[in-house]
Amino acid sequence: MEKRLSKSAYGGGAGNKYVPYVTEKKNGGNPVVMIMGIVLAIIFAASTAYSGMKAGLTVAAGIPGSIIGSGLISIFAKQKGILGKNILQGMSSGGESIASGMIYVLPAIILIGGHVNFLSGIMVGALAVLFAIGSASLVQNYLLVEEHGRLVYPESMAISEALVASEGGGDSLKFMGIGFGAGGLITLLTTQVFGWVNSTMTFLGNSTYRWKMSTEVNPMLAGIGFVVGLEVSLTMFAGSVLSNFGIAPLISYFAQMAGGHAHVWNNTALAVSKMGIDDVTGAYVKYIGAGMMLCGGILGAIKLIPVIITSIKKTLDARNSVSDDKNTLGIISLLIACVVIFVAGFIISGNILIAIVGGILSLFLSLLFVIVSARLAGTIGCSNAPVSGMTIASLVIMTLVFVLMGWTNQGHSEVLLLFGVFIVTSISVGGAYMQTQKVNYVIGGSNKEMMKYFMIAAMVGVVVVVGTTVILAPQLKITGSNPPFGLPQANLIATLTSGIMSGNLPWIMIIVGVVMALVCWMLGLPIMTVAIGFYLPISTTSIILIGALLKLLIEKTTNQPELKDRRVQSGVSLSSGLIAGGSIIGLVGIILHVTGVLGDKVPTGFAGSNGSVMILLLVLIVSIIWPLYNIKQKDLDD
Repeated sequence: MEKRLSKSAYGGGAGNKYVPYVTEKKNGGNPVVMIMGIVLAIIFAASTAYSGMKAGLTVAAGIPGSIIGSGLISIFAKQKGILGKNILQGMSSGGESIASGMIYVLPAIILIGGHVNFLSGIMVGALAVLFAIGSASLVQNYLLVEEHGRLVYPESMAISEALVASEGGGDSLKFMGIGFGAGGLITLLTTQVFGWVNSTMTFLGNSTYRWKMSTEVNPMLAGIGFVVGLEVSLTMFAGSVLSNFGIAPLISYFAQMAGGHAHVWNNTALAVSKMGIDDVTGAYVKYIGAGMMLCGGILGAIKLIPVIITSIKKTLDARNSVSDDKNTLGIISLLIACVVIFVAGFIISGNILIAIVGGILSLFLSLLFVIVSARLAGTIGCSNAPVSGMTIASLVIMTLVFVLMGWTNQGHSEVLLLFGVFIVTSISVGGAYMQTQKVNYVIGGSNKEMMKYFMIAAMVGVVVVVGTTVILAPQLKITGSNPPFGLPQANLIATLTSGIMSGNLPWIMIIVGVVMALVCWMLGLPIMTVAIGFYLPISTTSIILIGALLKLLIEKTTNQPELKDRRVQSGVSLSSGLIAGGSIIGLVGIILHVTGVLGDKVPTGFAGSNGSVMILLLVLIVSIIWPLYNIKQKDLDD
């Protein structure tokens, strides 16, 4: 009999009534599983750190980890079964999540002329891991159980589908295979790997009304859109429409009137009047998005204060319990981080006041955005979470306070960025941890066991990423037209903090973002979902919307309820395959490019035109809907 996730795994009932895939309470870990998990954590942390610093590209490791882990468990620890595979996907995410956060800020210390101390980096990273896991655990029951079905966790469900499919054959595995093949093939053809075909179609407005519309044919994002559905996808796309067809053209209109003496705030070589639409977006519109996320994060965290209080009370009440309600490790981790961050701040800065102010700000901002990140994992997954946007919003506040206190020299900037490393690592780990625990909830693993193994993997990731940064420091210092490491996010962070320190930052843009977020709140709109769409490229949100529209097409054109359920369920399995194929082949492509095995290739002629992208998009659409429409009523009757 075919093994598959139940329909209730996606919602339709109370979270506390959900029956997980594995109903027996057993452990999935042992020393062999731990060793394999540590190896995977090292691999994903190192590869993500290298590719992220080289080209700014990272891929969440949960799906590759679940597939690779399934093979390792079947060879070395078969008796641990799906629970062992579940542990390995969690440890893969734990290692990778460190790199996906830390590389945004840690190299920025080198870019401003500073020095990364190995022990200081490890201390800050380890505290961030403890804080993120501890604070995320306070809202875990609310986000995973009480919000079950309302928060979809698309990548978590794709990982869960992959784990279940590995347990047996049947339709789930077949449709995952179709999705994996289609997603992998399309990814191979595009610039992510071989670069034979252009994958992004772009249309630009004229000089009077300057807008940009683009769509990337990305199988992973289309799969996510199918899983999350129309409401979330359309709300995100609305944010992109506002950004690309409202705000950017408005700023461009006034920018063209500027005199030749006016220059872009973070690029003195570029005149304001000469900015292209991408320049406007990068230098101004993104900061409006950061302001929206800052305001949305604060309002969202305020709403969750009662949940946090209830969670702490529930944990204290369960102190004599042996159940998963006893969140002892999470509370202890949180308390250690909250105390030691002040000690670490004093050791690094040598100034008690800096340690106190920096510590309080770091804890507040980290708590705020860990909760936001944990929730965002439930809407768009970790691969697409705007970690850099939340980090920018946090560092704007941190740097402003440092300037007001008069802490503006080189040493103060280095201390500021180390606090920033704590914040960004916490944000990244918080999302990855909640995504992992959602898989754990669906499959039926132990919360405490997963927390322990995830924490071990994350600590290993800290050592790997800090070590990699220290080793590569001489190359990271090299700048110019073609540096060995591009460091796009770290360069942005370095520019941002330097701009604030010198008083040169477009504050009005951040304030406008806050005001727009408040308007969304007054209208009852989901601020963070709109803000994500505003911040992310429209090429990303548009393909997510296309995936959601394909799901809607299946639902609206299938009349028989039983057939509709089967087609949608099979579509989710196929989408999980798209996410897996796109992420794994994409990760391999990144590694091949950054190591020089494959050179960068830009498609030319028809292969580089919008026409070829439209054909590629059509191929992707057909590869999704054709297999689903081939499921007939008679197949169910048989």
